[in-house]
Amino acid sequence: MRYLTAGESHGPQLTTIIEGVPAGMPLVAEDINVELQRRQKGHGRGRRMQIEKDTVEIMSGVRHGATLGSPIALVVENNDWKHWTKIMGQAPLEPEDEQEVKRQISRPRPGHADLNGALKYGHRDMRNVLERSSARETTVRVAAGAVAKKLLALLGIEIASHVIEIGGVKATNINYQSIAELQEKTELSPVRCVDPVAEKEMMQAIDDAKQNGDSIGGIVEVVVEGMPSGVGSYVHYDRKLDAKVASAIVSINAFKGVEFGIGFEAARKPGSEVHDEIIWNQEEGYSRRTNRLGGFEGGMTTGQPIVVRGVMKPIPTLYKPLQSVDIETKEPFSASIERSDSCAVPAAAVVAESAVAWELASAIIEQFYADRFDKLAEQVREYREYAREF
Repeated sequence: MRYLTAGESHGPQLTTIIEGVPAGMPLVAEDINVELQRRQKGHGRGRRMQIEKDTVEIMSGVRHGATLGSPIALVVENNDWKHWTKIMGQAPLEPEDEQEVKRQISRPRPGHADLNGALKYGHRDMRNVLERSSARETTVRVAAGAVAKKLLALLGIEIASHVIEIGGVKATNINYQSIAELQEKTELSPVRCVDPVAEKEMMQAIDDAKQNGDSIGGIVEVVVEGMPSGVGSYVHYDRKLDAKVASAIVSINAFKGVEFGIGFEAARKPGSEVHDEIIWNQEEGYSRRTNRLGGFEGGMTTGQPIVVRGVMKPIPTLYKPLQSVDIETKEPFSASIERSDSCAVPAAAVVAESAVAWELASAIIEQFYADRFDKLAEQVREYREYAREF
């Protein structure tokens, strides 16, 4: 499977075209809309989430509630576009409109793509950069991920996420017995945290940052249960599934690090406290006594829960902006200010779910016959039975 996205933050719409989804898979708009709505929640979101009520239109690739095997086109309209038609319009400007949109953004924000993108593409007006290098693009990444999550769910693979740290406040009382329980608890939390004490402290940290004109980041964790063992490959670097998942996490706006299982803690432990002992029983076949490696060995799934964490830096748009340099005058100035969140970590957890789901679904599509969904489901069932009896 593959997908492309298109659209600017204040353009008319965001679009994704998805290729490779098997024919005959049940899919309706609500499967996607529920994920889009989850992305818009979270304590610390800015005014943009009050303007946009994201819903998807399925423009192709689905008929009567089932996929056709042809490309799927999904569109999410930007409600705010009506206020930006001249600033972000596609047609050349009329003389009477030039003054209205004359002001260019020439003061890049530290930590954003503004300056590097302007250098790369030769844009003197850095709005041409920031409109695309915006977290708004993750709207249709979540839409694509929702399609992947639907495929996984129909194959018995469940995925959830939660926030384990915001602004230095760490969740310590993380208790859940199933993916369903984790999903239920996080949906009830304004910061997607299952620790009720840490939840309140995280919300206070977000409020303090907002009051100070600042922003804070955090760490999210994605958990997946039900993946068959042996998905991915050890034979080449670019076929290792954990490497693809890591790349997907770091590709999310503002994410700067990733780890699996105990992650960097493995550097401080002996091998006997890192690797997962292999066990076997008649009912389940092979499994692991622990899951310190987060569901991956040798670039392949082990059948244990996949546990992956991503580190999100604070959003670079600050209401007390850092110093920058005007690219026109070369004089020092405070960086430009765009409407922004003080903390988007809870929403980023949903984006991370989608990113991980896409890579796992893609790996399954690559490994098994996938033109027809019924045949794919049959093959996955047979493979699970084979692995259990191996």
